[in-house]
Amino acid sequence: MTEYRKIKKVFKSKPTLEGAGVHLKRAFGFHEIKMFDPFLLLDHFGSNNPAQYIKGFPWHPHRGIETITYVLEGDVEHGDSMGNKGIISTGDVQWMTAGSGIIHQEMPKGDVKGGMYGFQLWANLPKSHKMMDPRYQEVKSANFPVVTRENGTKIKIVAGEIEGVKGPVTDIVITPQYLDVSLPANSNFAFPTTKGHKVIAYVFEGKGYFTKEKDLFSYEVEGANGNLSESTQIIDNESLILFDDGEAVEVTTADKPVRFLLFSGKPIGEPIAWYGPIVMNHEGELRAAFDELERGTFVKQHRA
Repeated sequence: MTEYRKIKKVFKSKPTLEGAGVHLKRAFGFHEIKMFDPFLLLDHFGSNNPAQYIKGFPWHPHRGIETITYVLEGDVEHGDSMGNKGIISTGDVQWMTAGSGIIHQEMPKGDVKGGMYGFQLWANLPKSHKMMDPRYQEVKSANFPVVTRENGTKIKIVAGEIEGVKGPVTDIVITPQYLDVSLPANSNFAFPTTKGHKVIAYVFEGKGYFTKEKDLFSYEVEGANGNLSESTQIIDNESLILFDDGEAVEVTTADKPVRFLLFSGKPIGEPIAWYGPIVMNHEGELRAAFDELERGTFVKQHRA
C-alpha cells in the first residue's frame, strides 16, 4: 500500500522588505533552515504598484547556493560581473548556480499594466560543490512541458520528471523536482515522491486539501505573525506546507480550484553558515568570502 505523506507543519507567508525596497512575502527562510534542507528560502513577490518593487535588487554577491527565479507576470532585467545580461519574462525561469561566487543584479520592470509577480527559491549546495563554477540555466516559457490529466489538472515541469516527461532544467546537484500544479474544482492530484527527500508545497491561488487522511489534523499552523493557531482542514492562498516522509503526495479540491508549487530535493545534511547572500558550511568560510569581497578577489577565474 502507498505511504502517503502527512502534513508536518503549515506556514503563512510573512511580509518582508528586501533589496533596495522590494515588498514581498517570505514563505520560509533563515529561521527555518533546519526544517527545509536542501532548500533555504522561498520568496513570493507580487504587486500592481511599481513603487513596491521598481528599486529591485542592485549589485550584490552570491556564493554557495543556487537561486531559482520563476516569473509569473512581468519582466526582470538581470546582469552580472561576468558580463552576462538579459531579461526573463512571464513564464520564464532562471536557475542560477552561484557556486564559487558571482556579483549580479535583478531589476523588476513589471508588465505593461505595472504588474510584477513571481517567486525566488534558494537551494543550498553541498560542500563538494560550494566552489564550483557559476552557471545559468535560463529557460523560456514555451520550452516547459505541461502534463495535462483527464480531470483537467495541469502540471508544468520546471525540473524533475512526472509520468515520463522531464523538465528542461537538468543536472542539478540536489536532484530536485519543481512543479507548477493547477487543479480544477472537485479534482484530485496524486504524485509519487522519493522516500527520504524533502517535499514542500506553496499555495498561491485558491485552496485545497493536502493530505489523504482528512480527519487527521495534528499539524501546526504558523501565522504571518509567528503565532501558532489551530490547524484547519483546507489550506489556502499564501500558505506553505511541509510534509512528513512518505512515498506520495495527494491533493484534493472541493468547490474551488487550487494552484501551487511543489518542490522536492535530497537533503544535504551538512552544517550551514549563512550571512546575507552567502551560504557556506563554517563561519571561517564566511569570513574568507567577505574578506575576498573587500579585496576584489571574490569572483574566481573560470576553469577551462
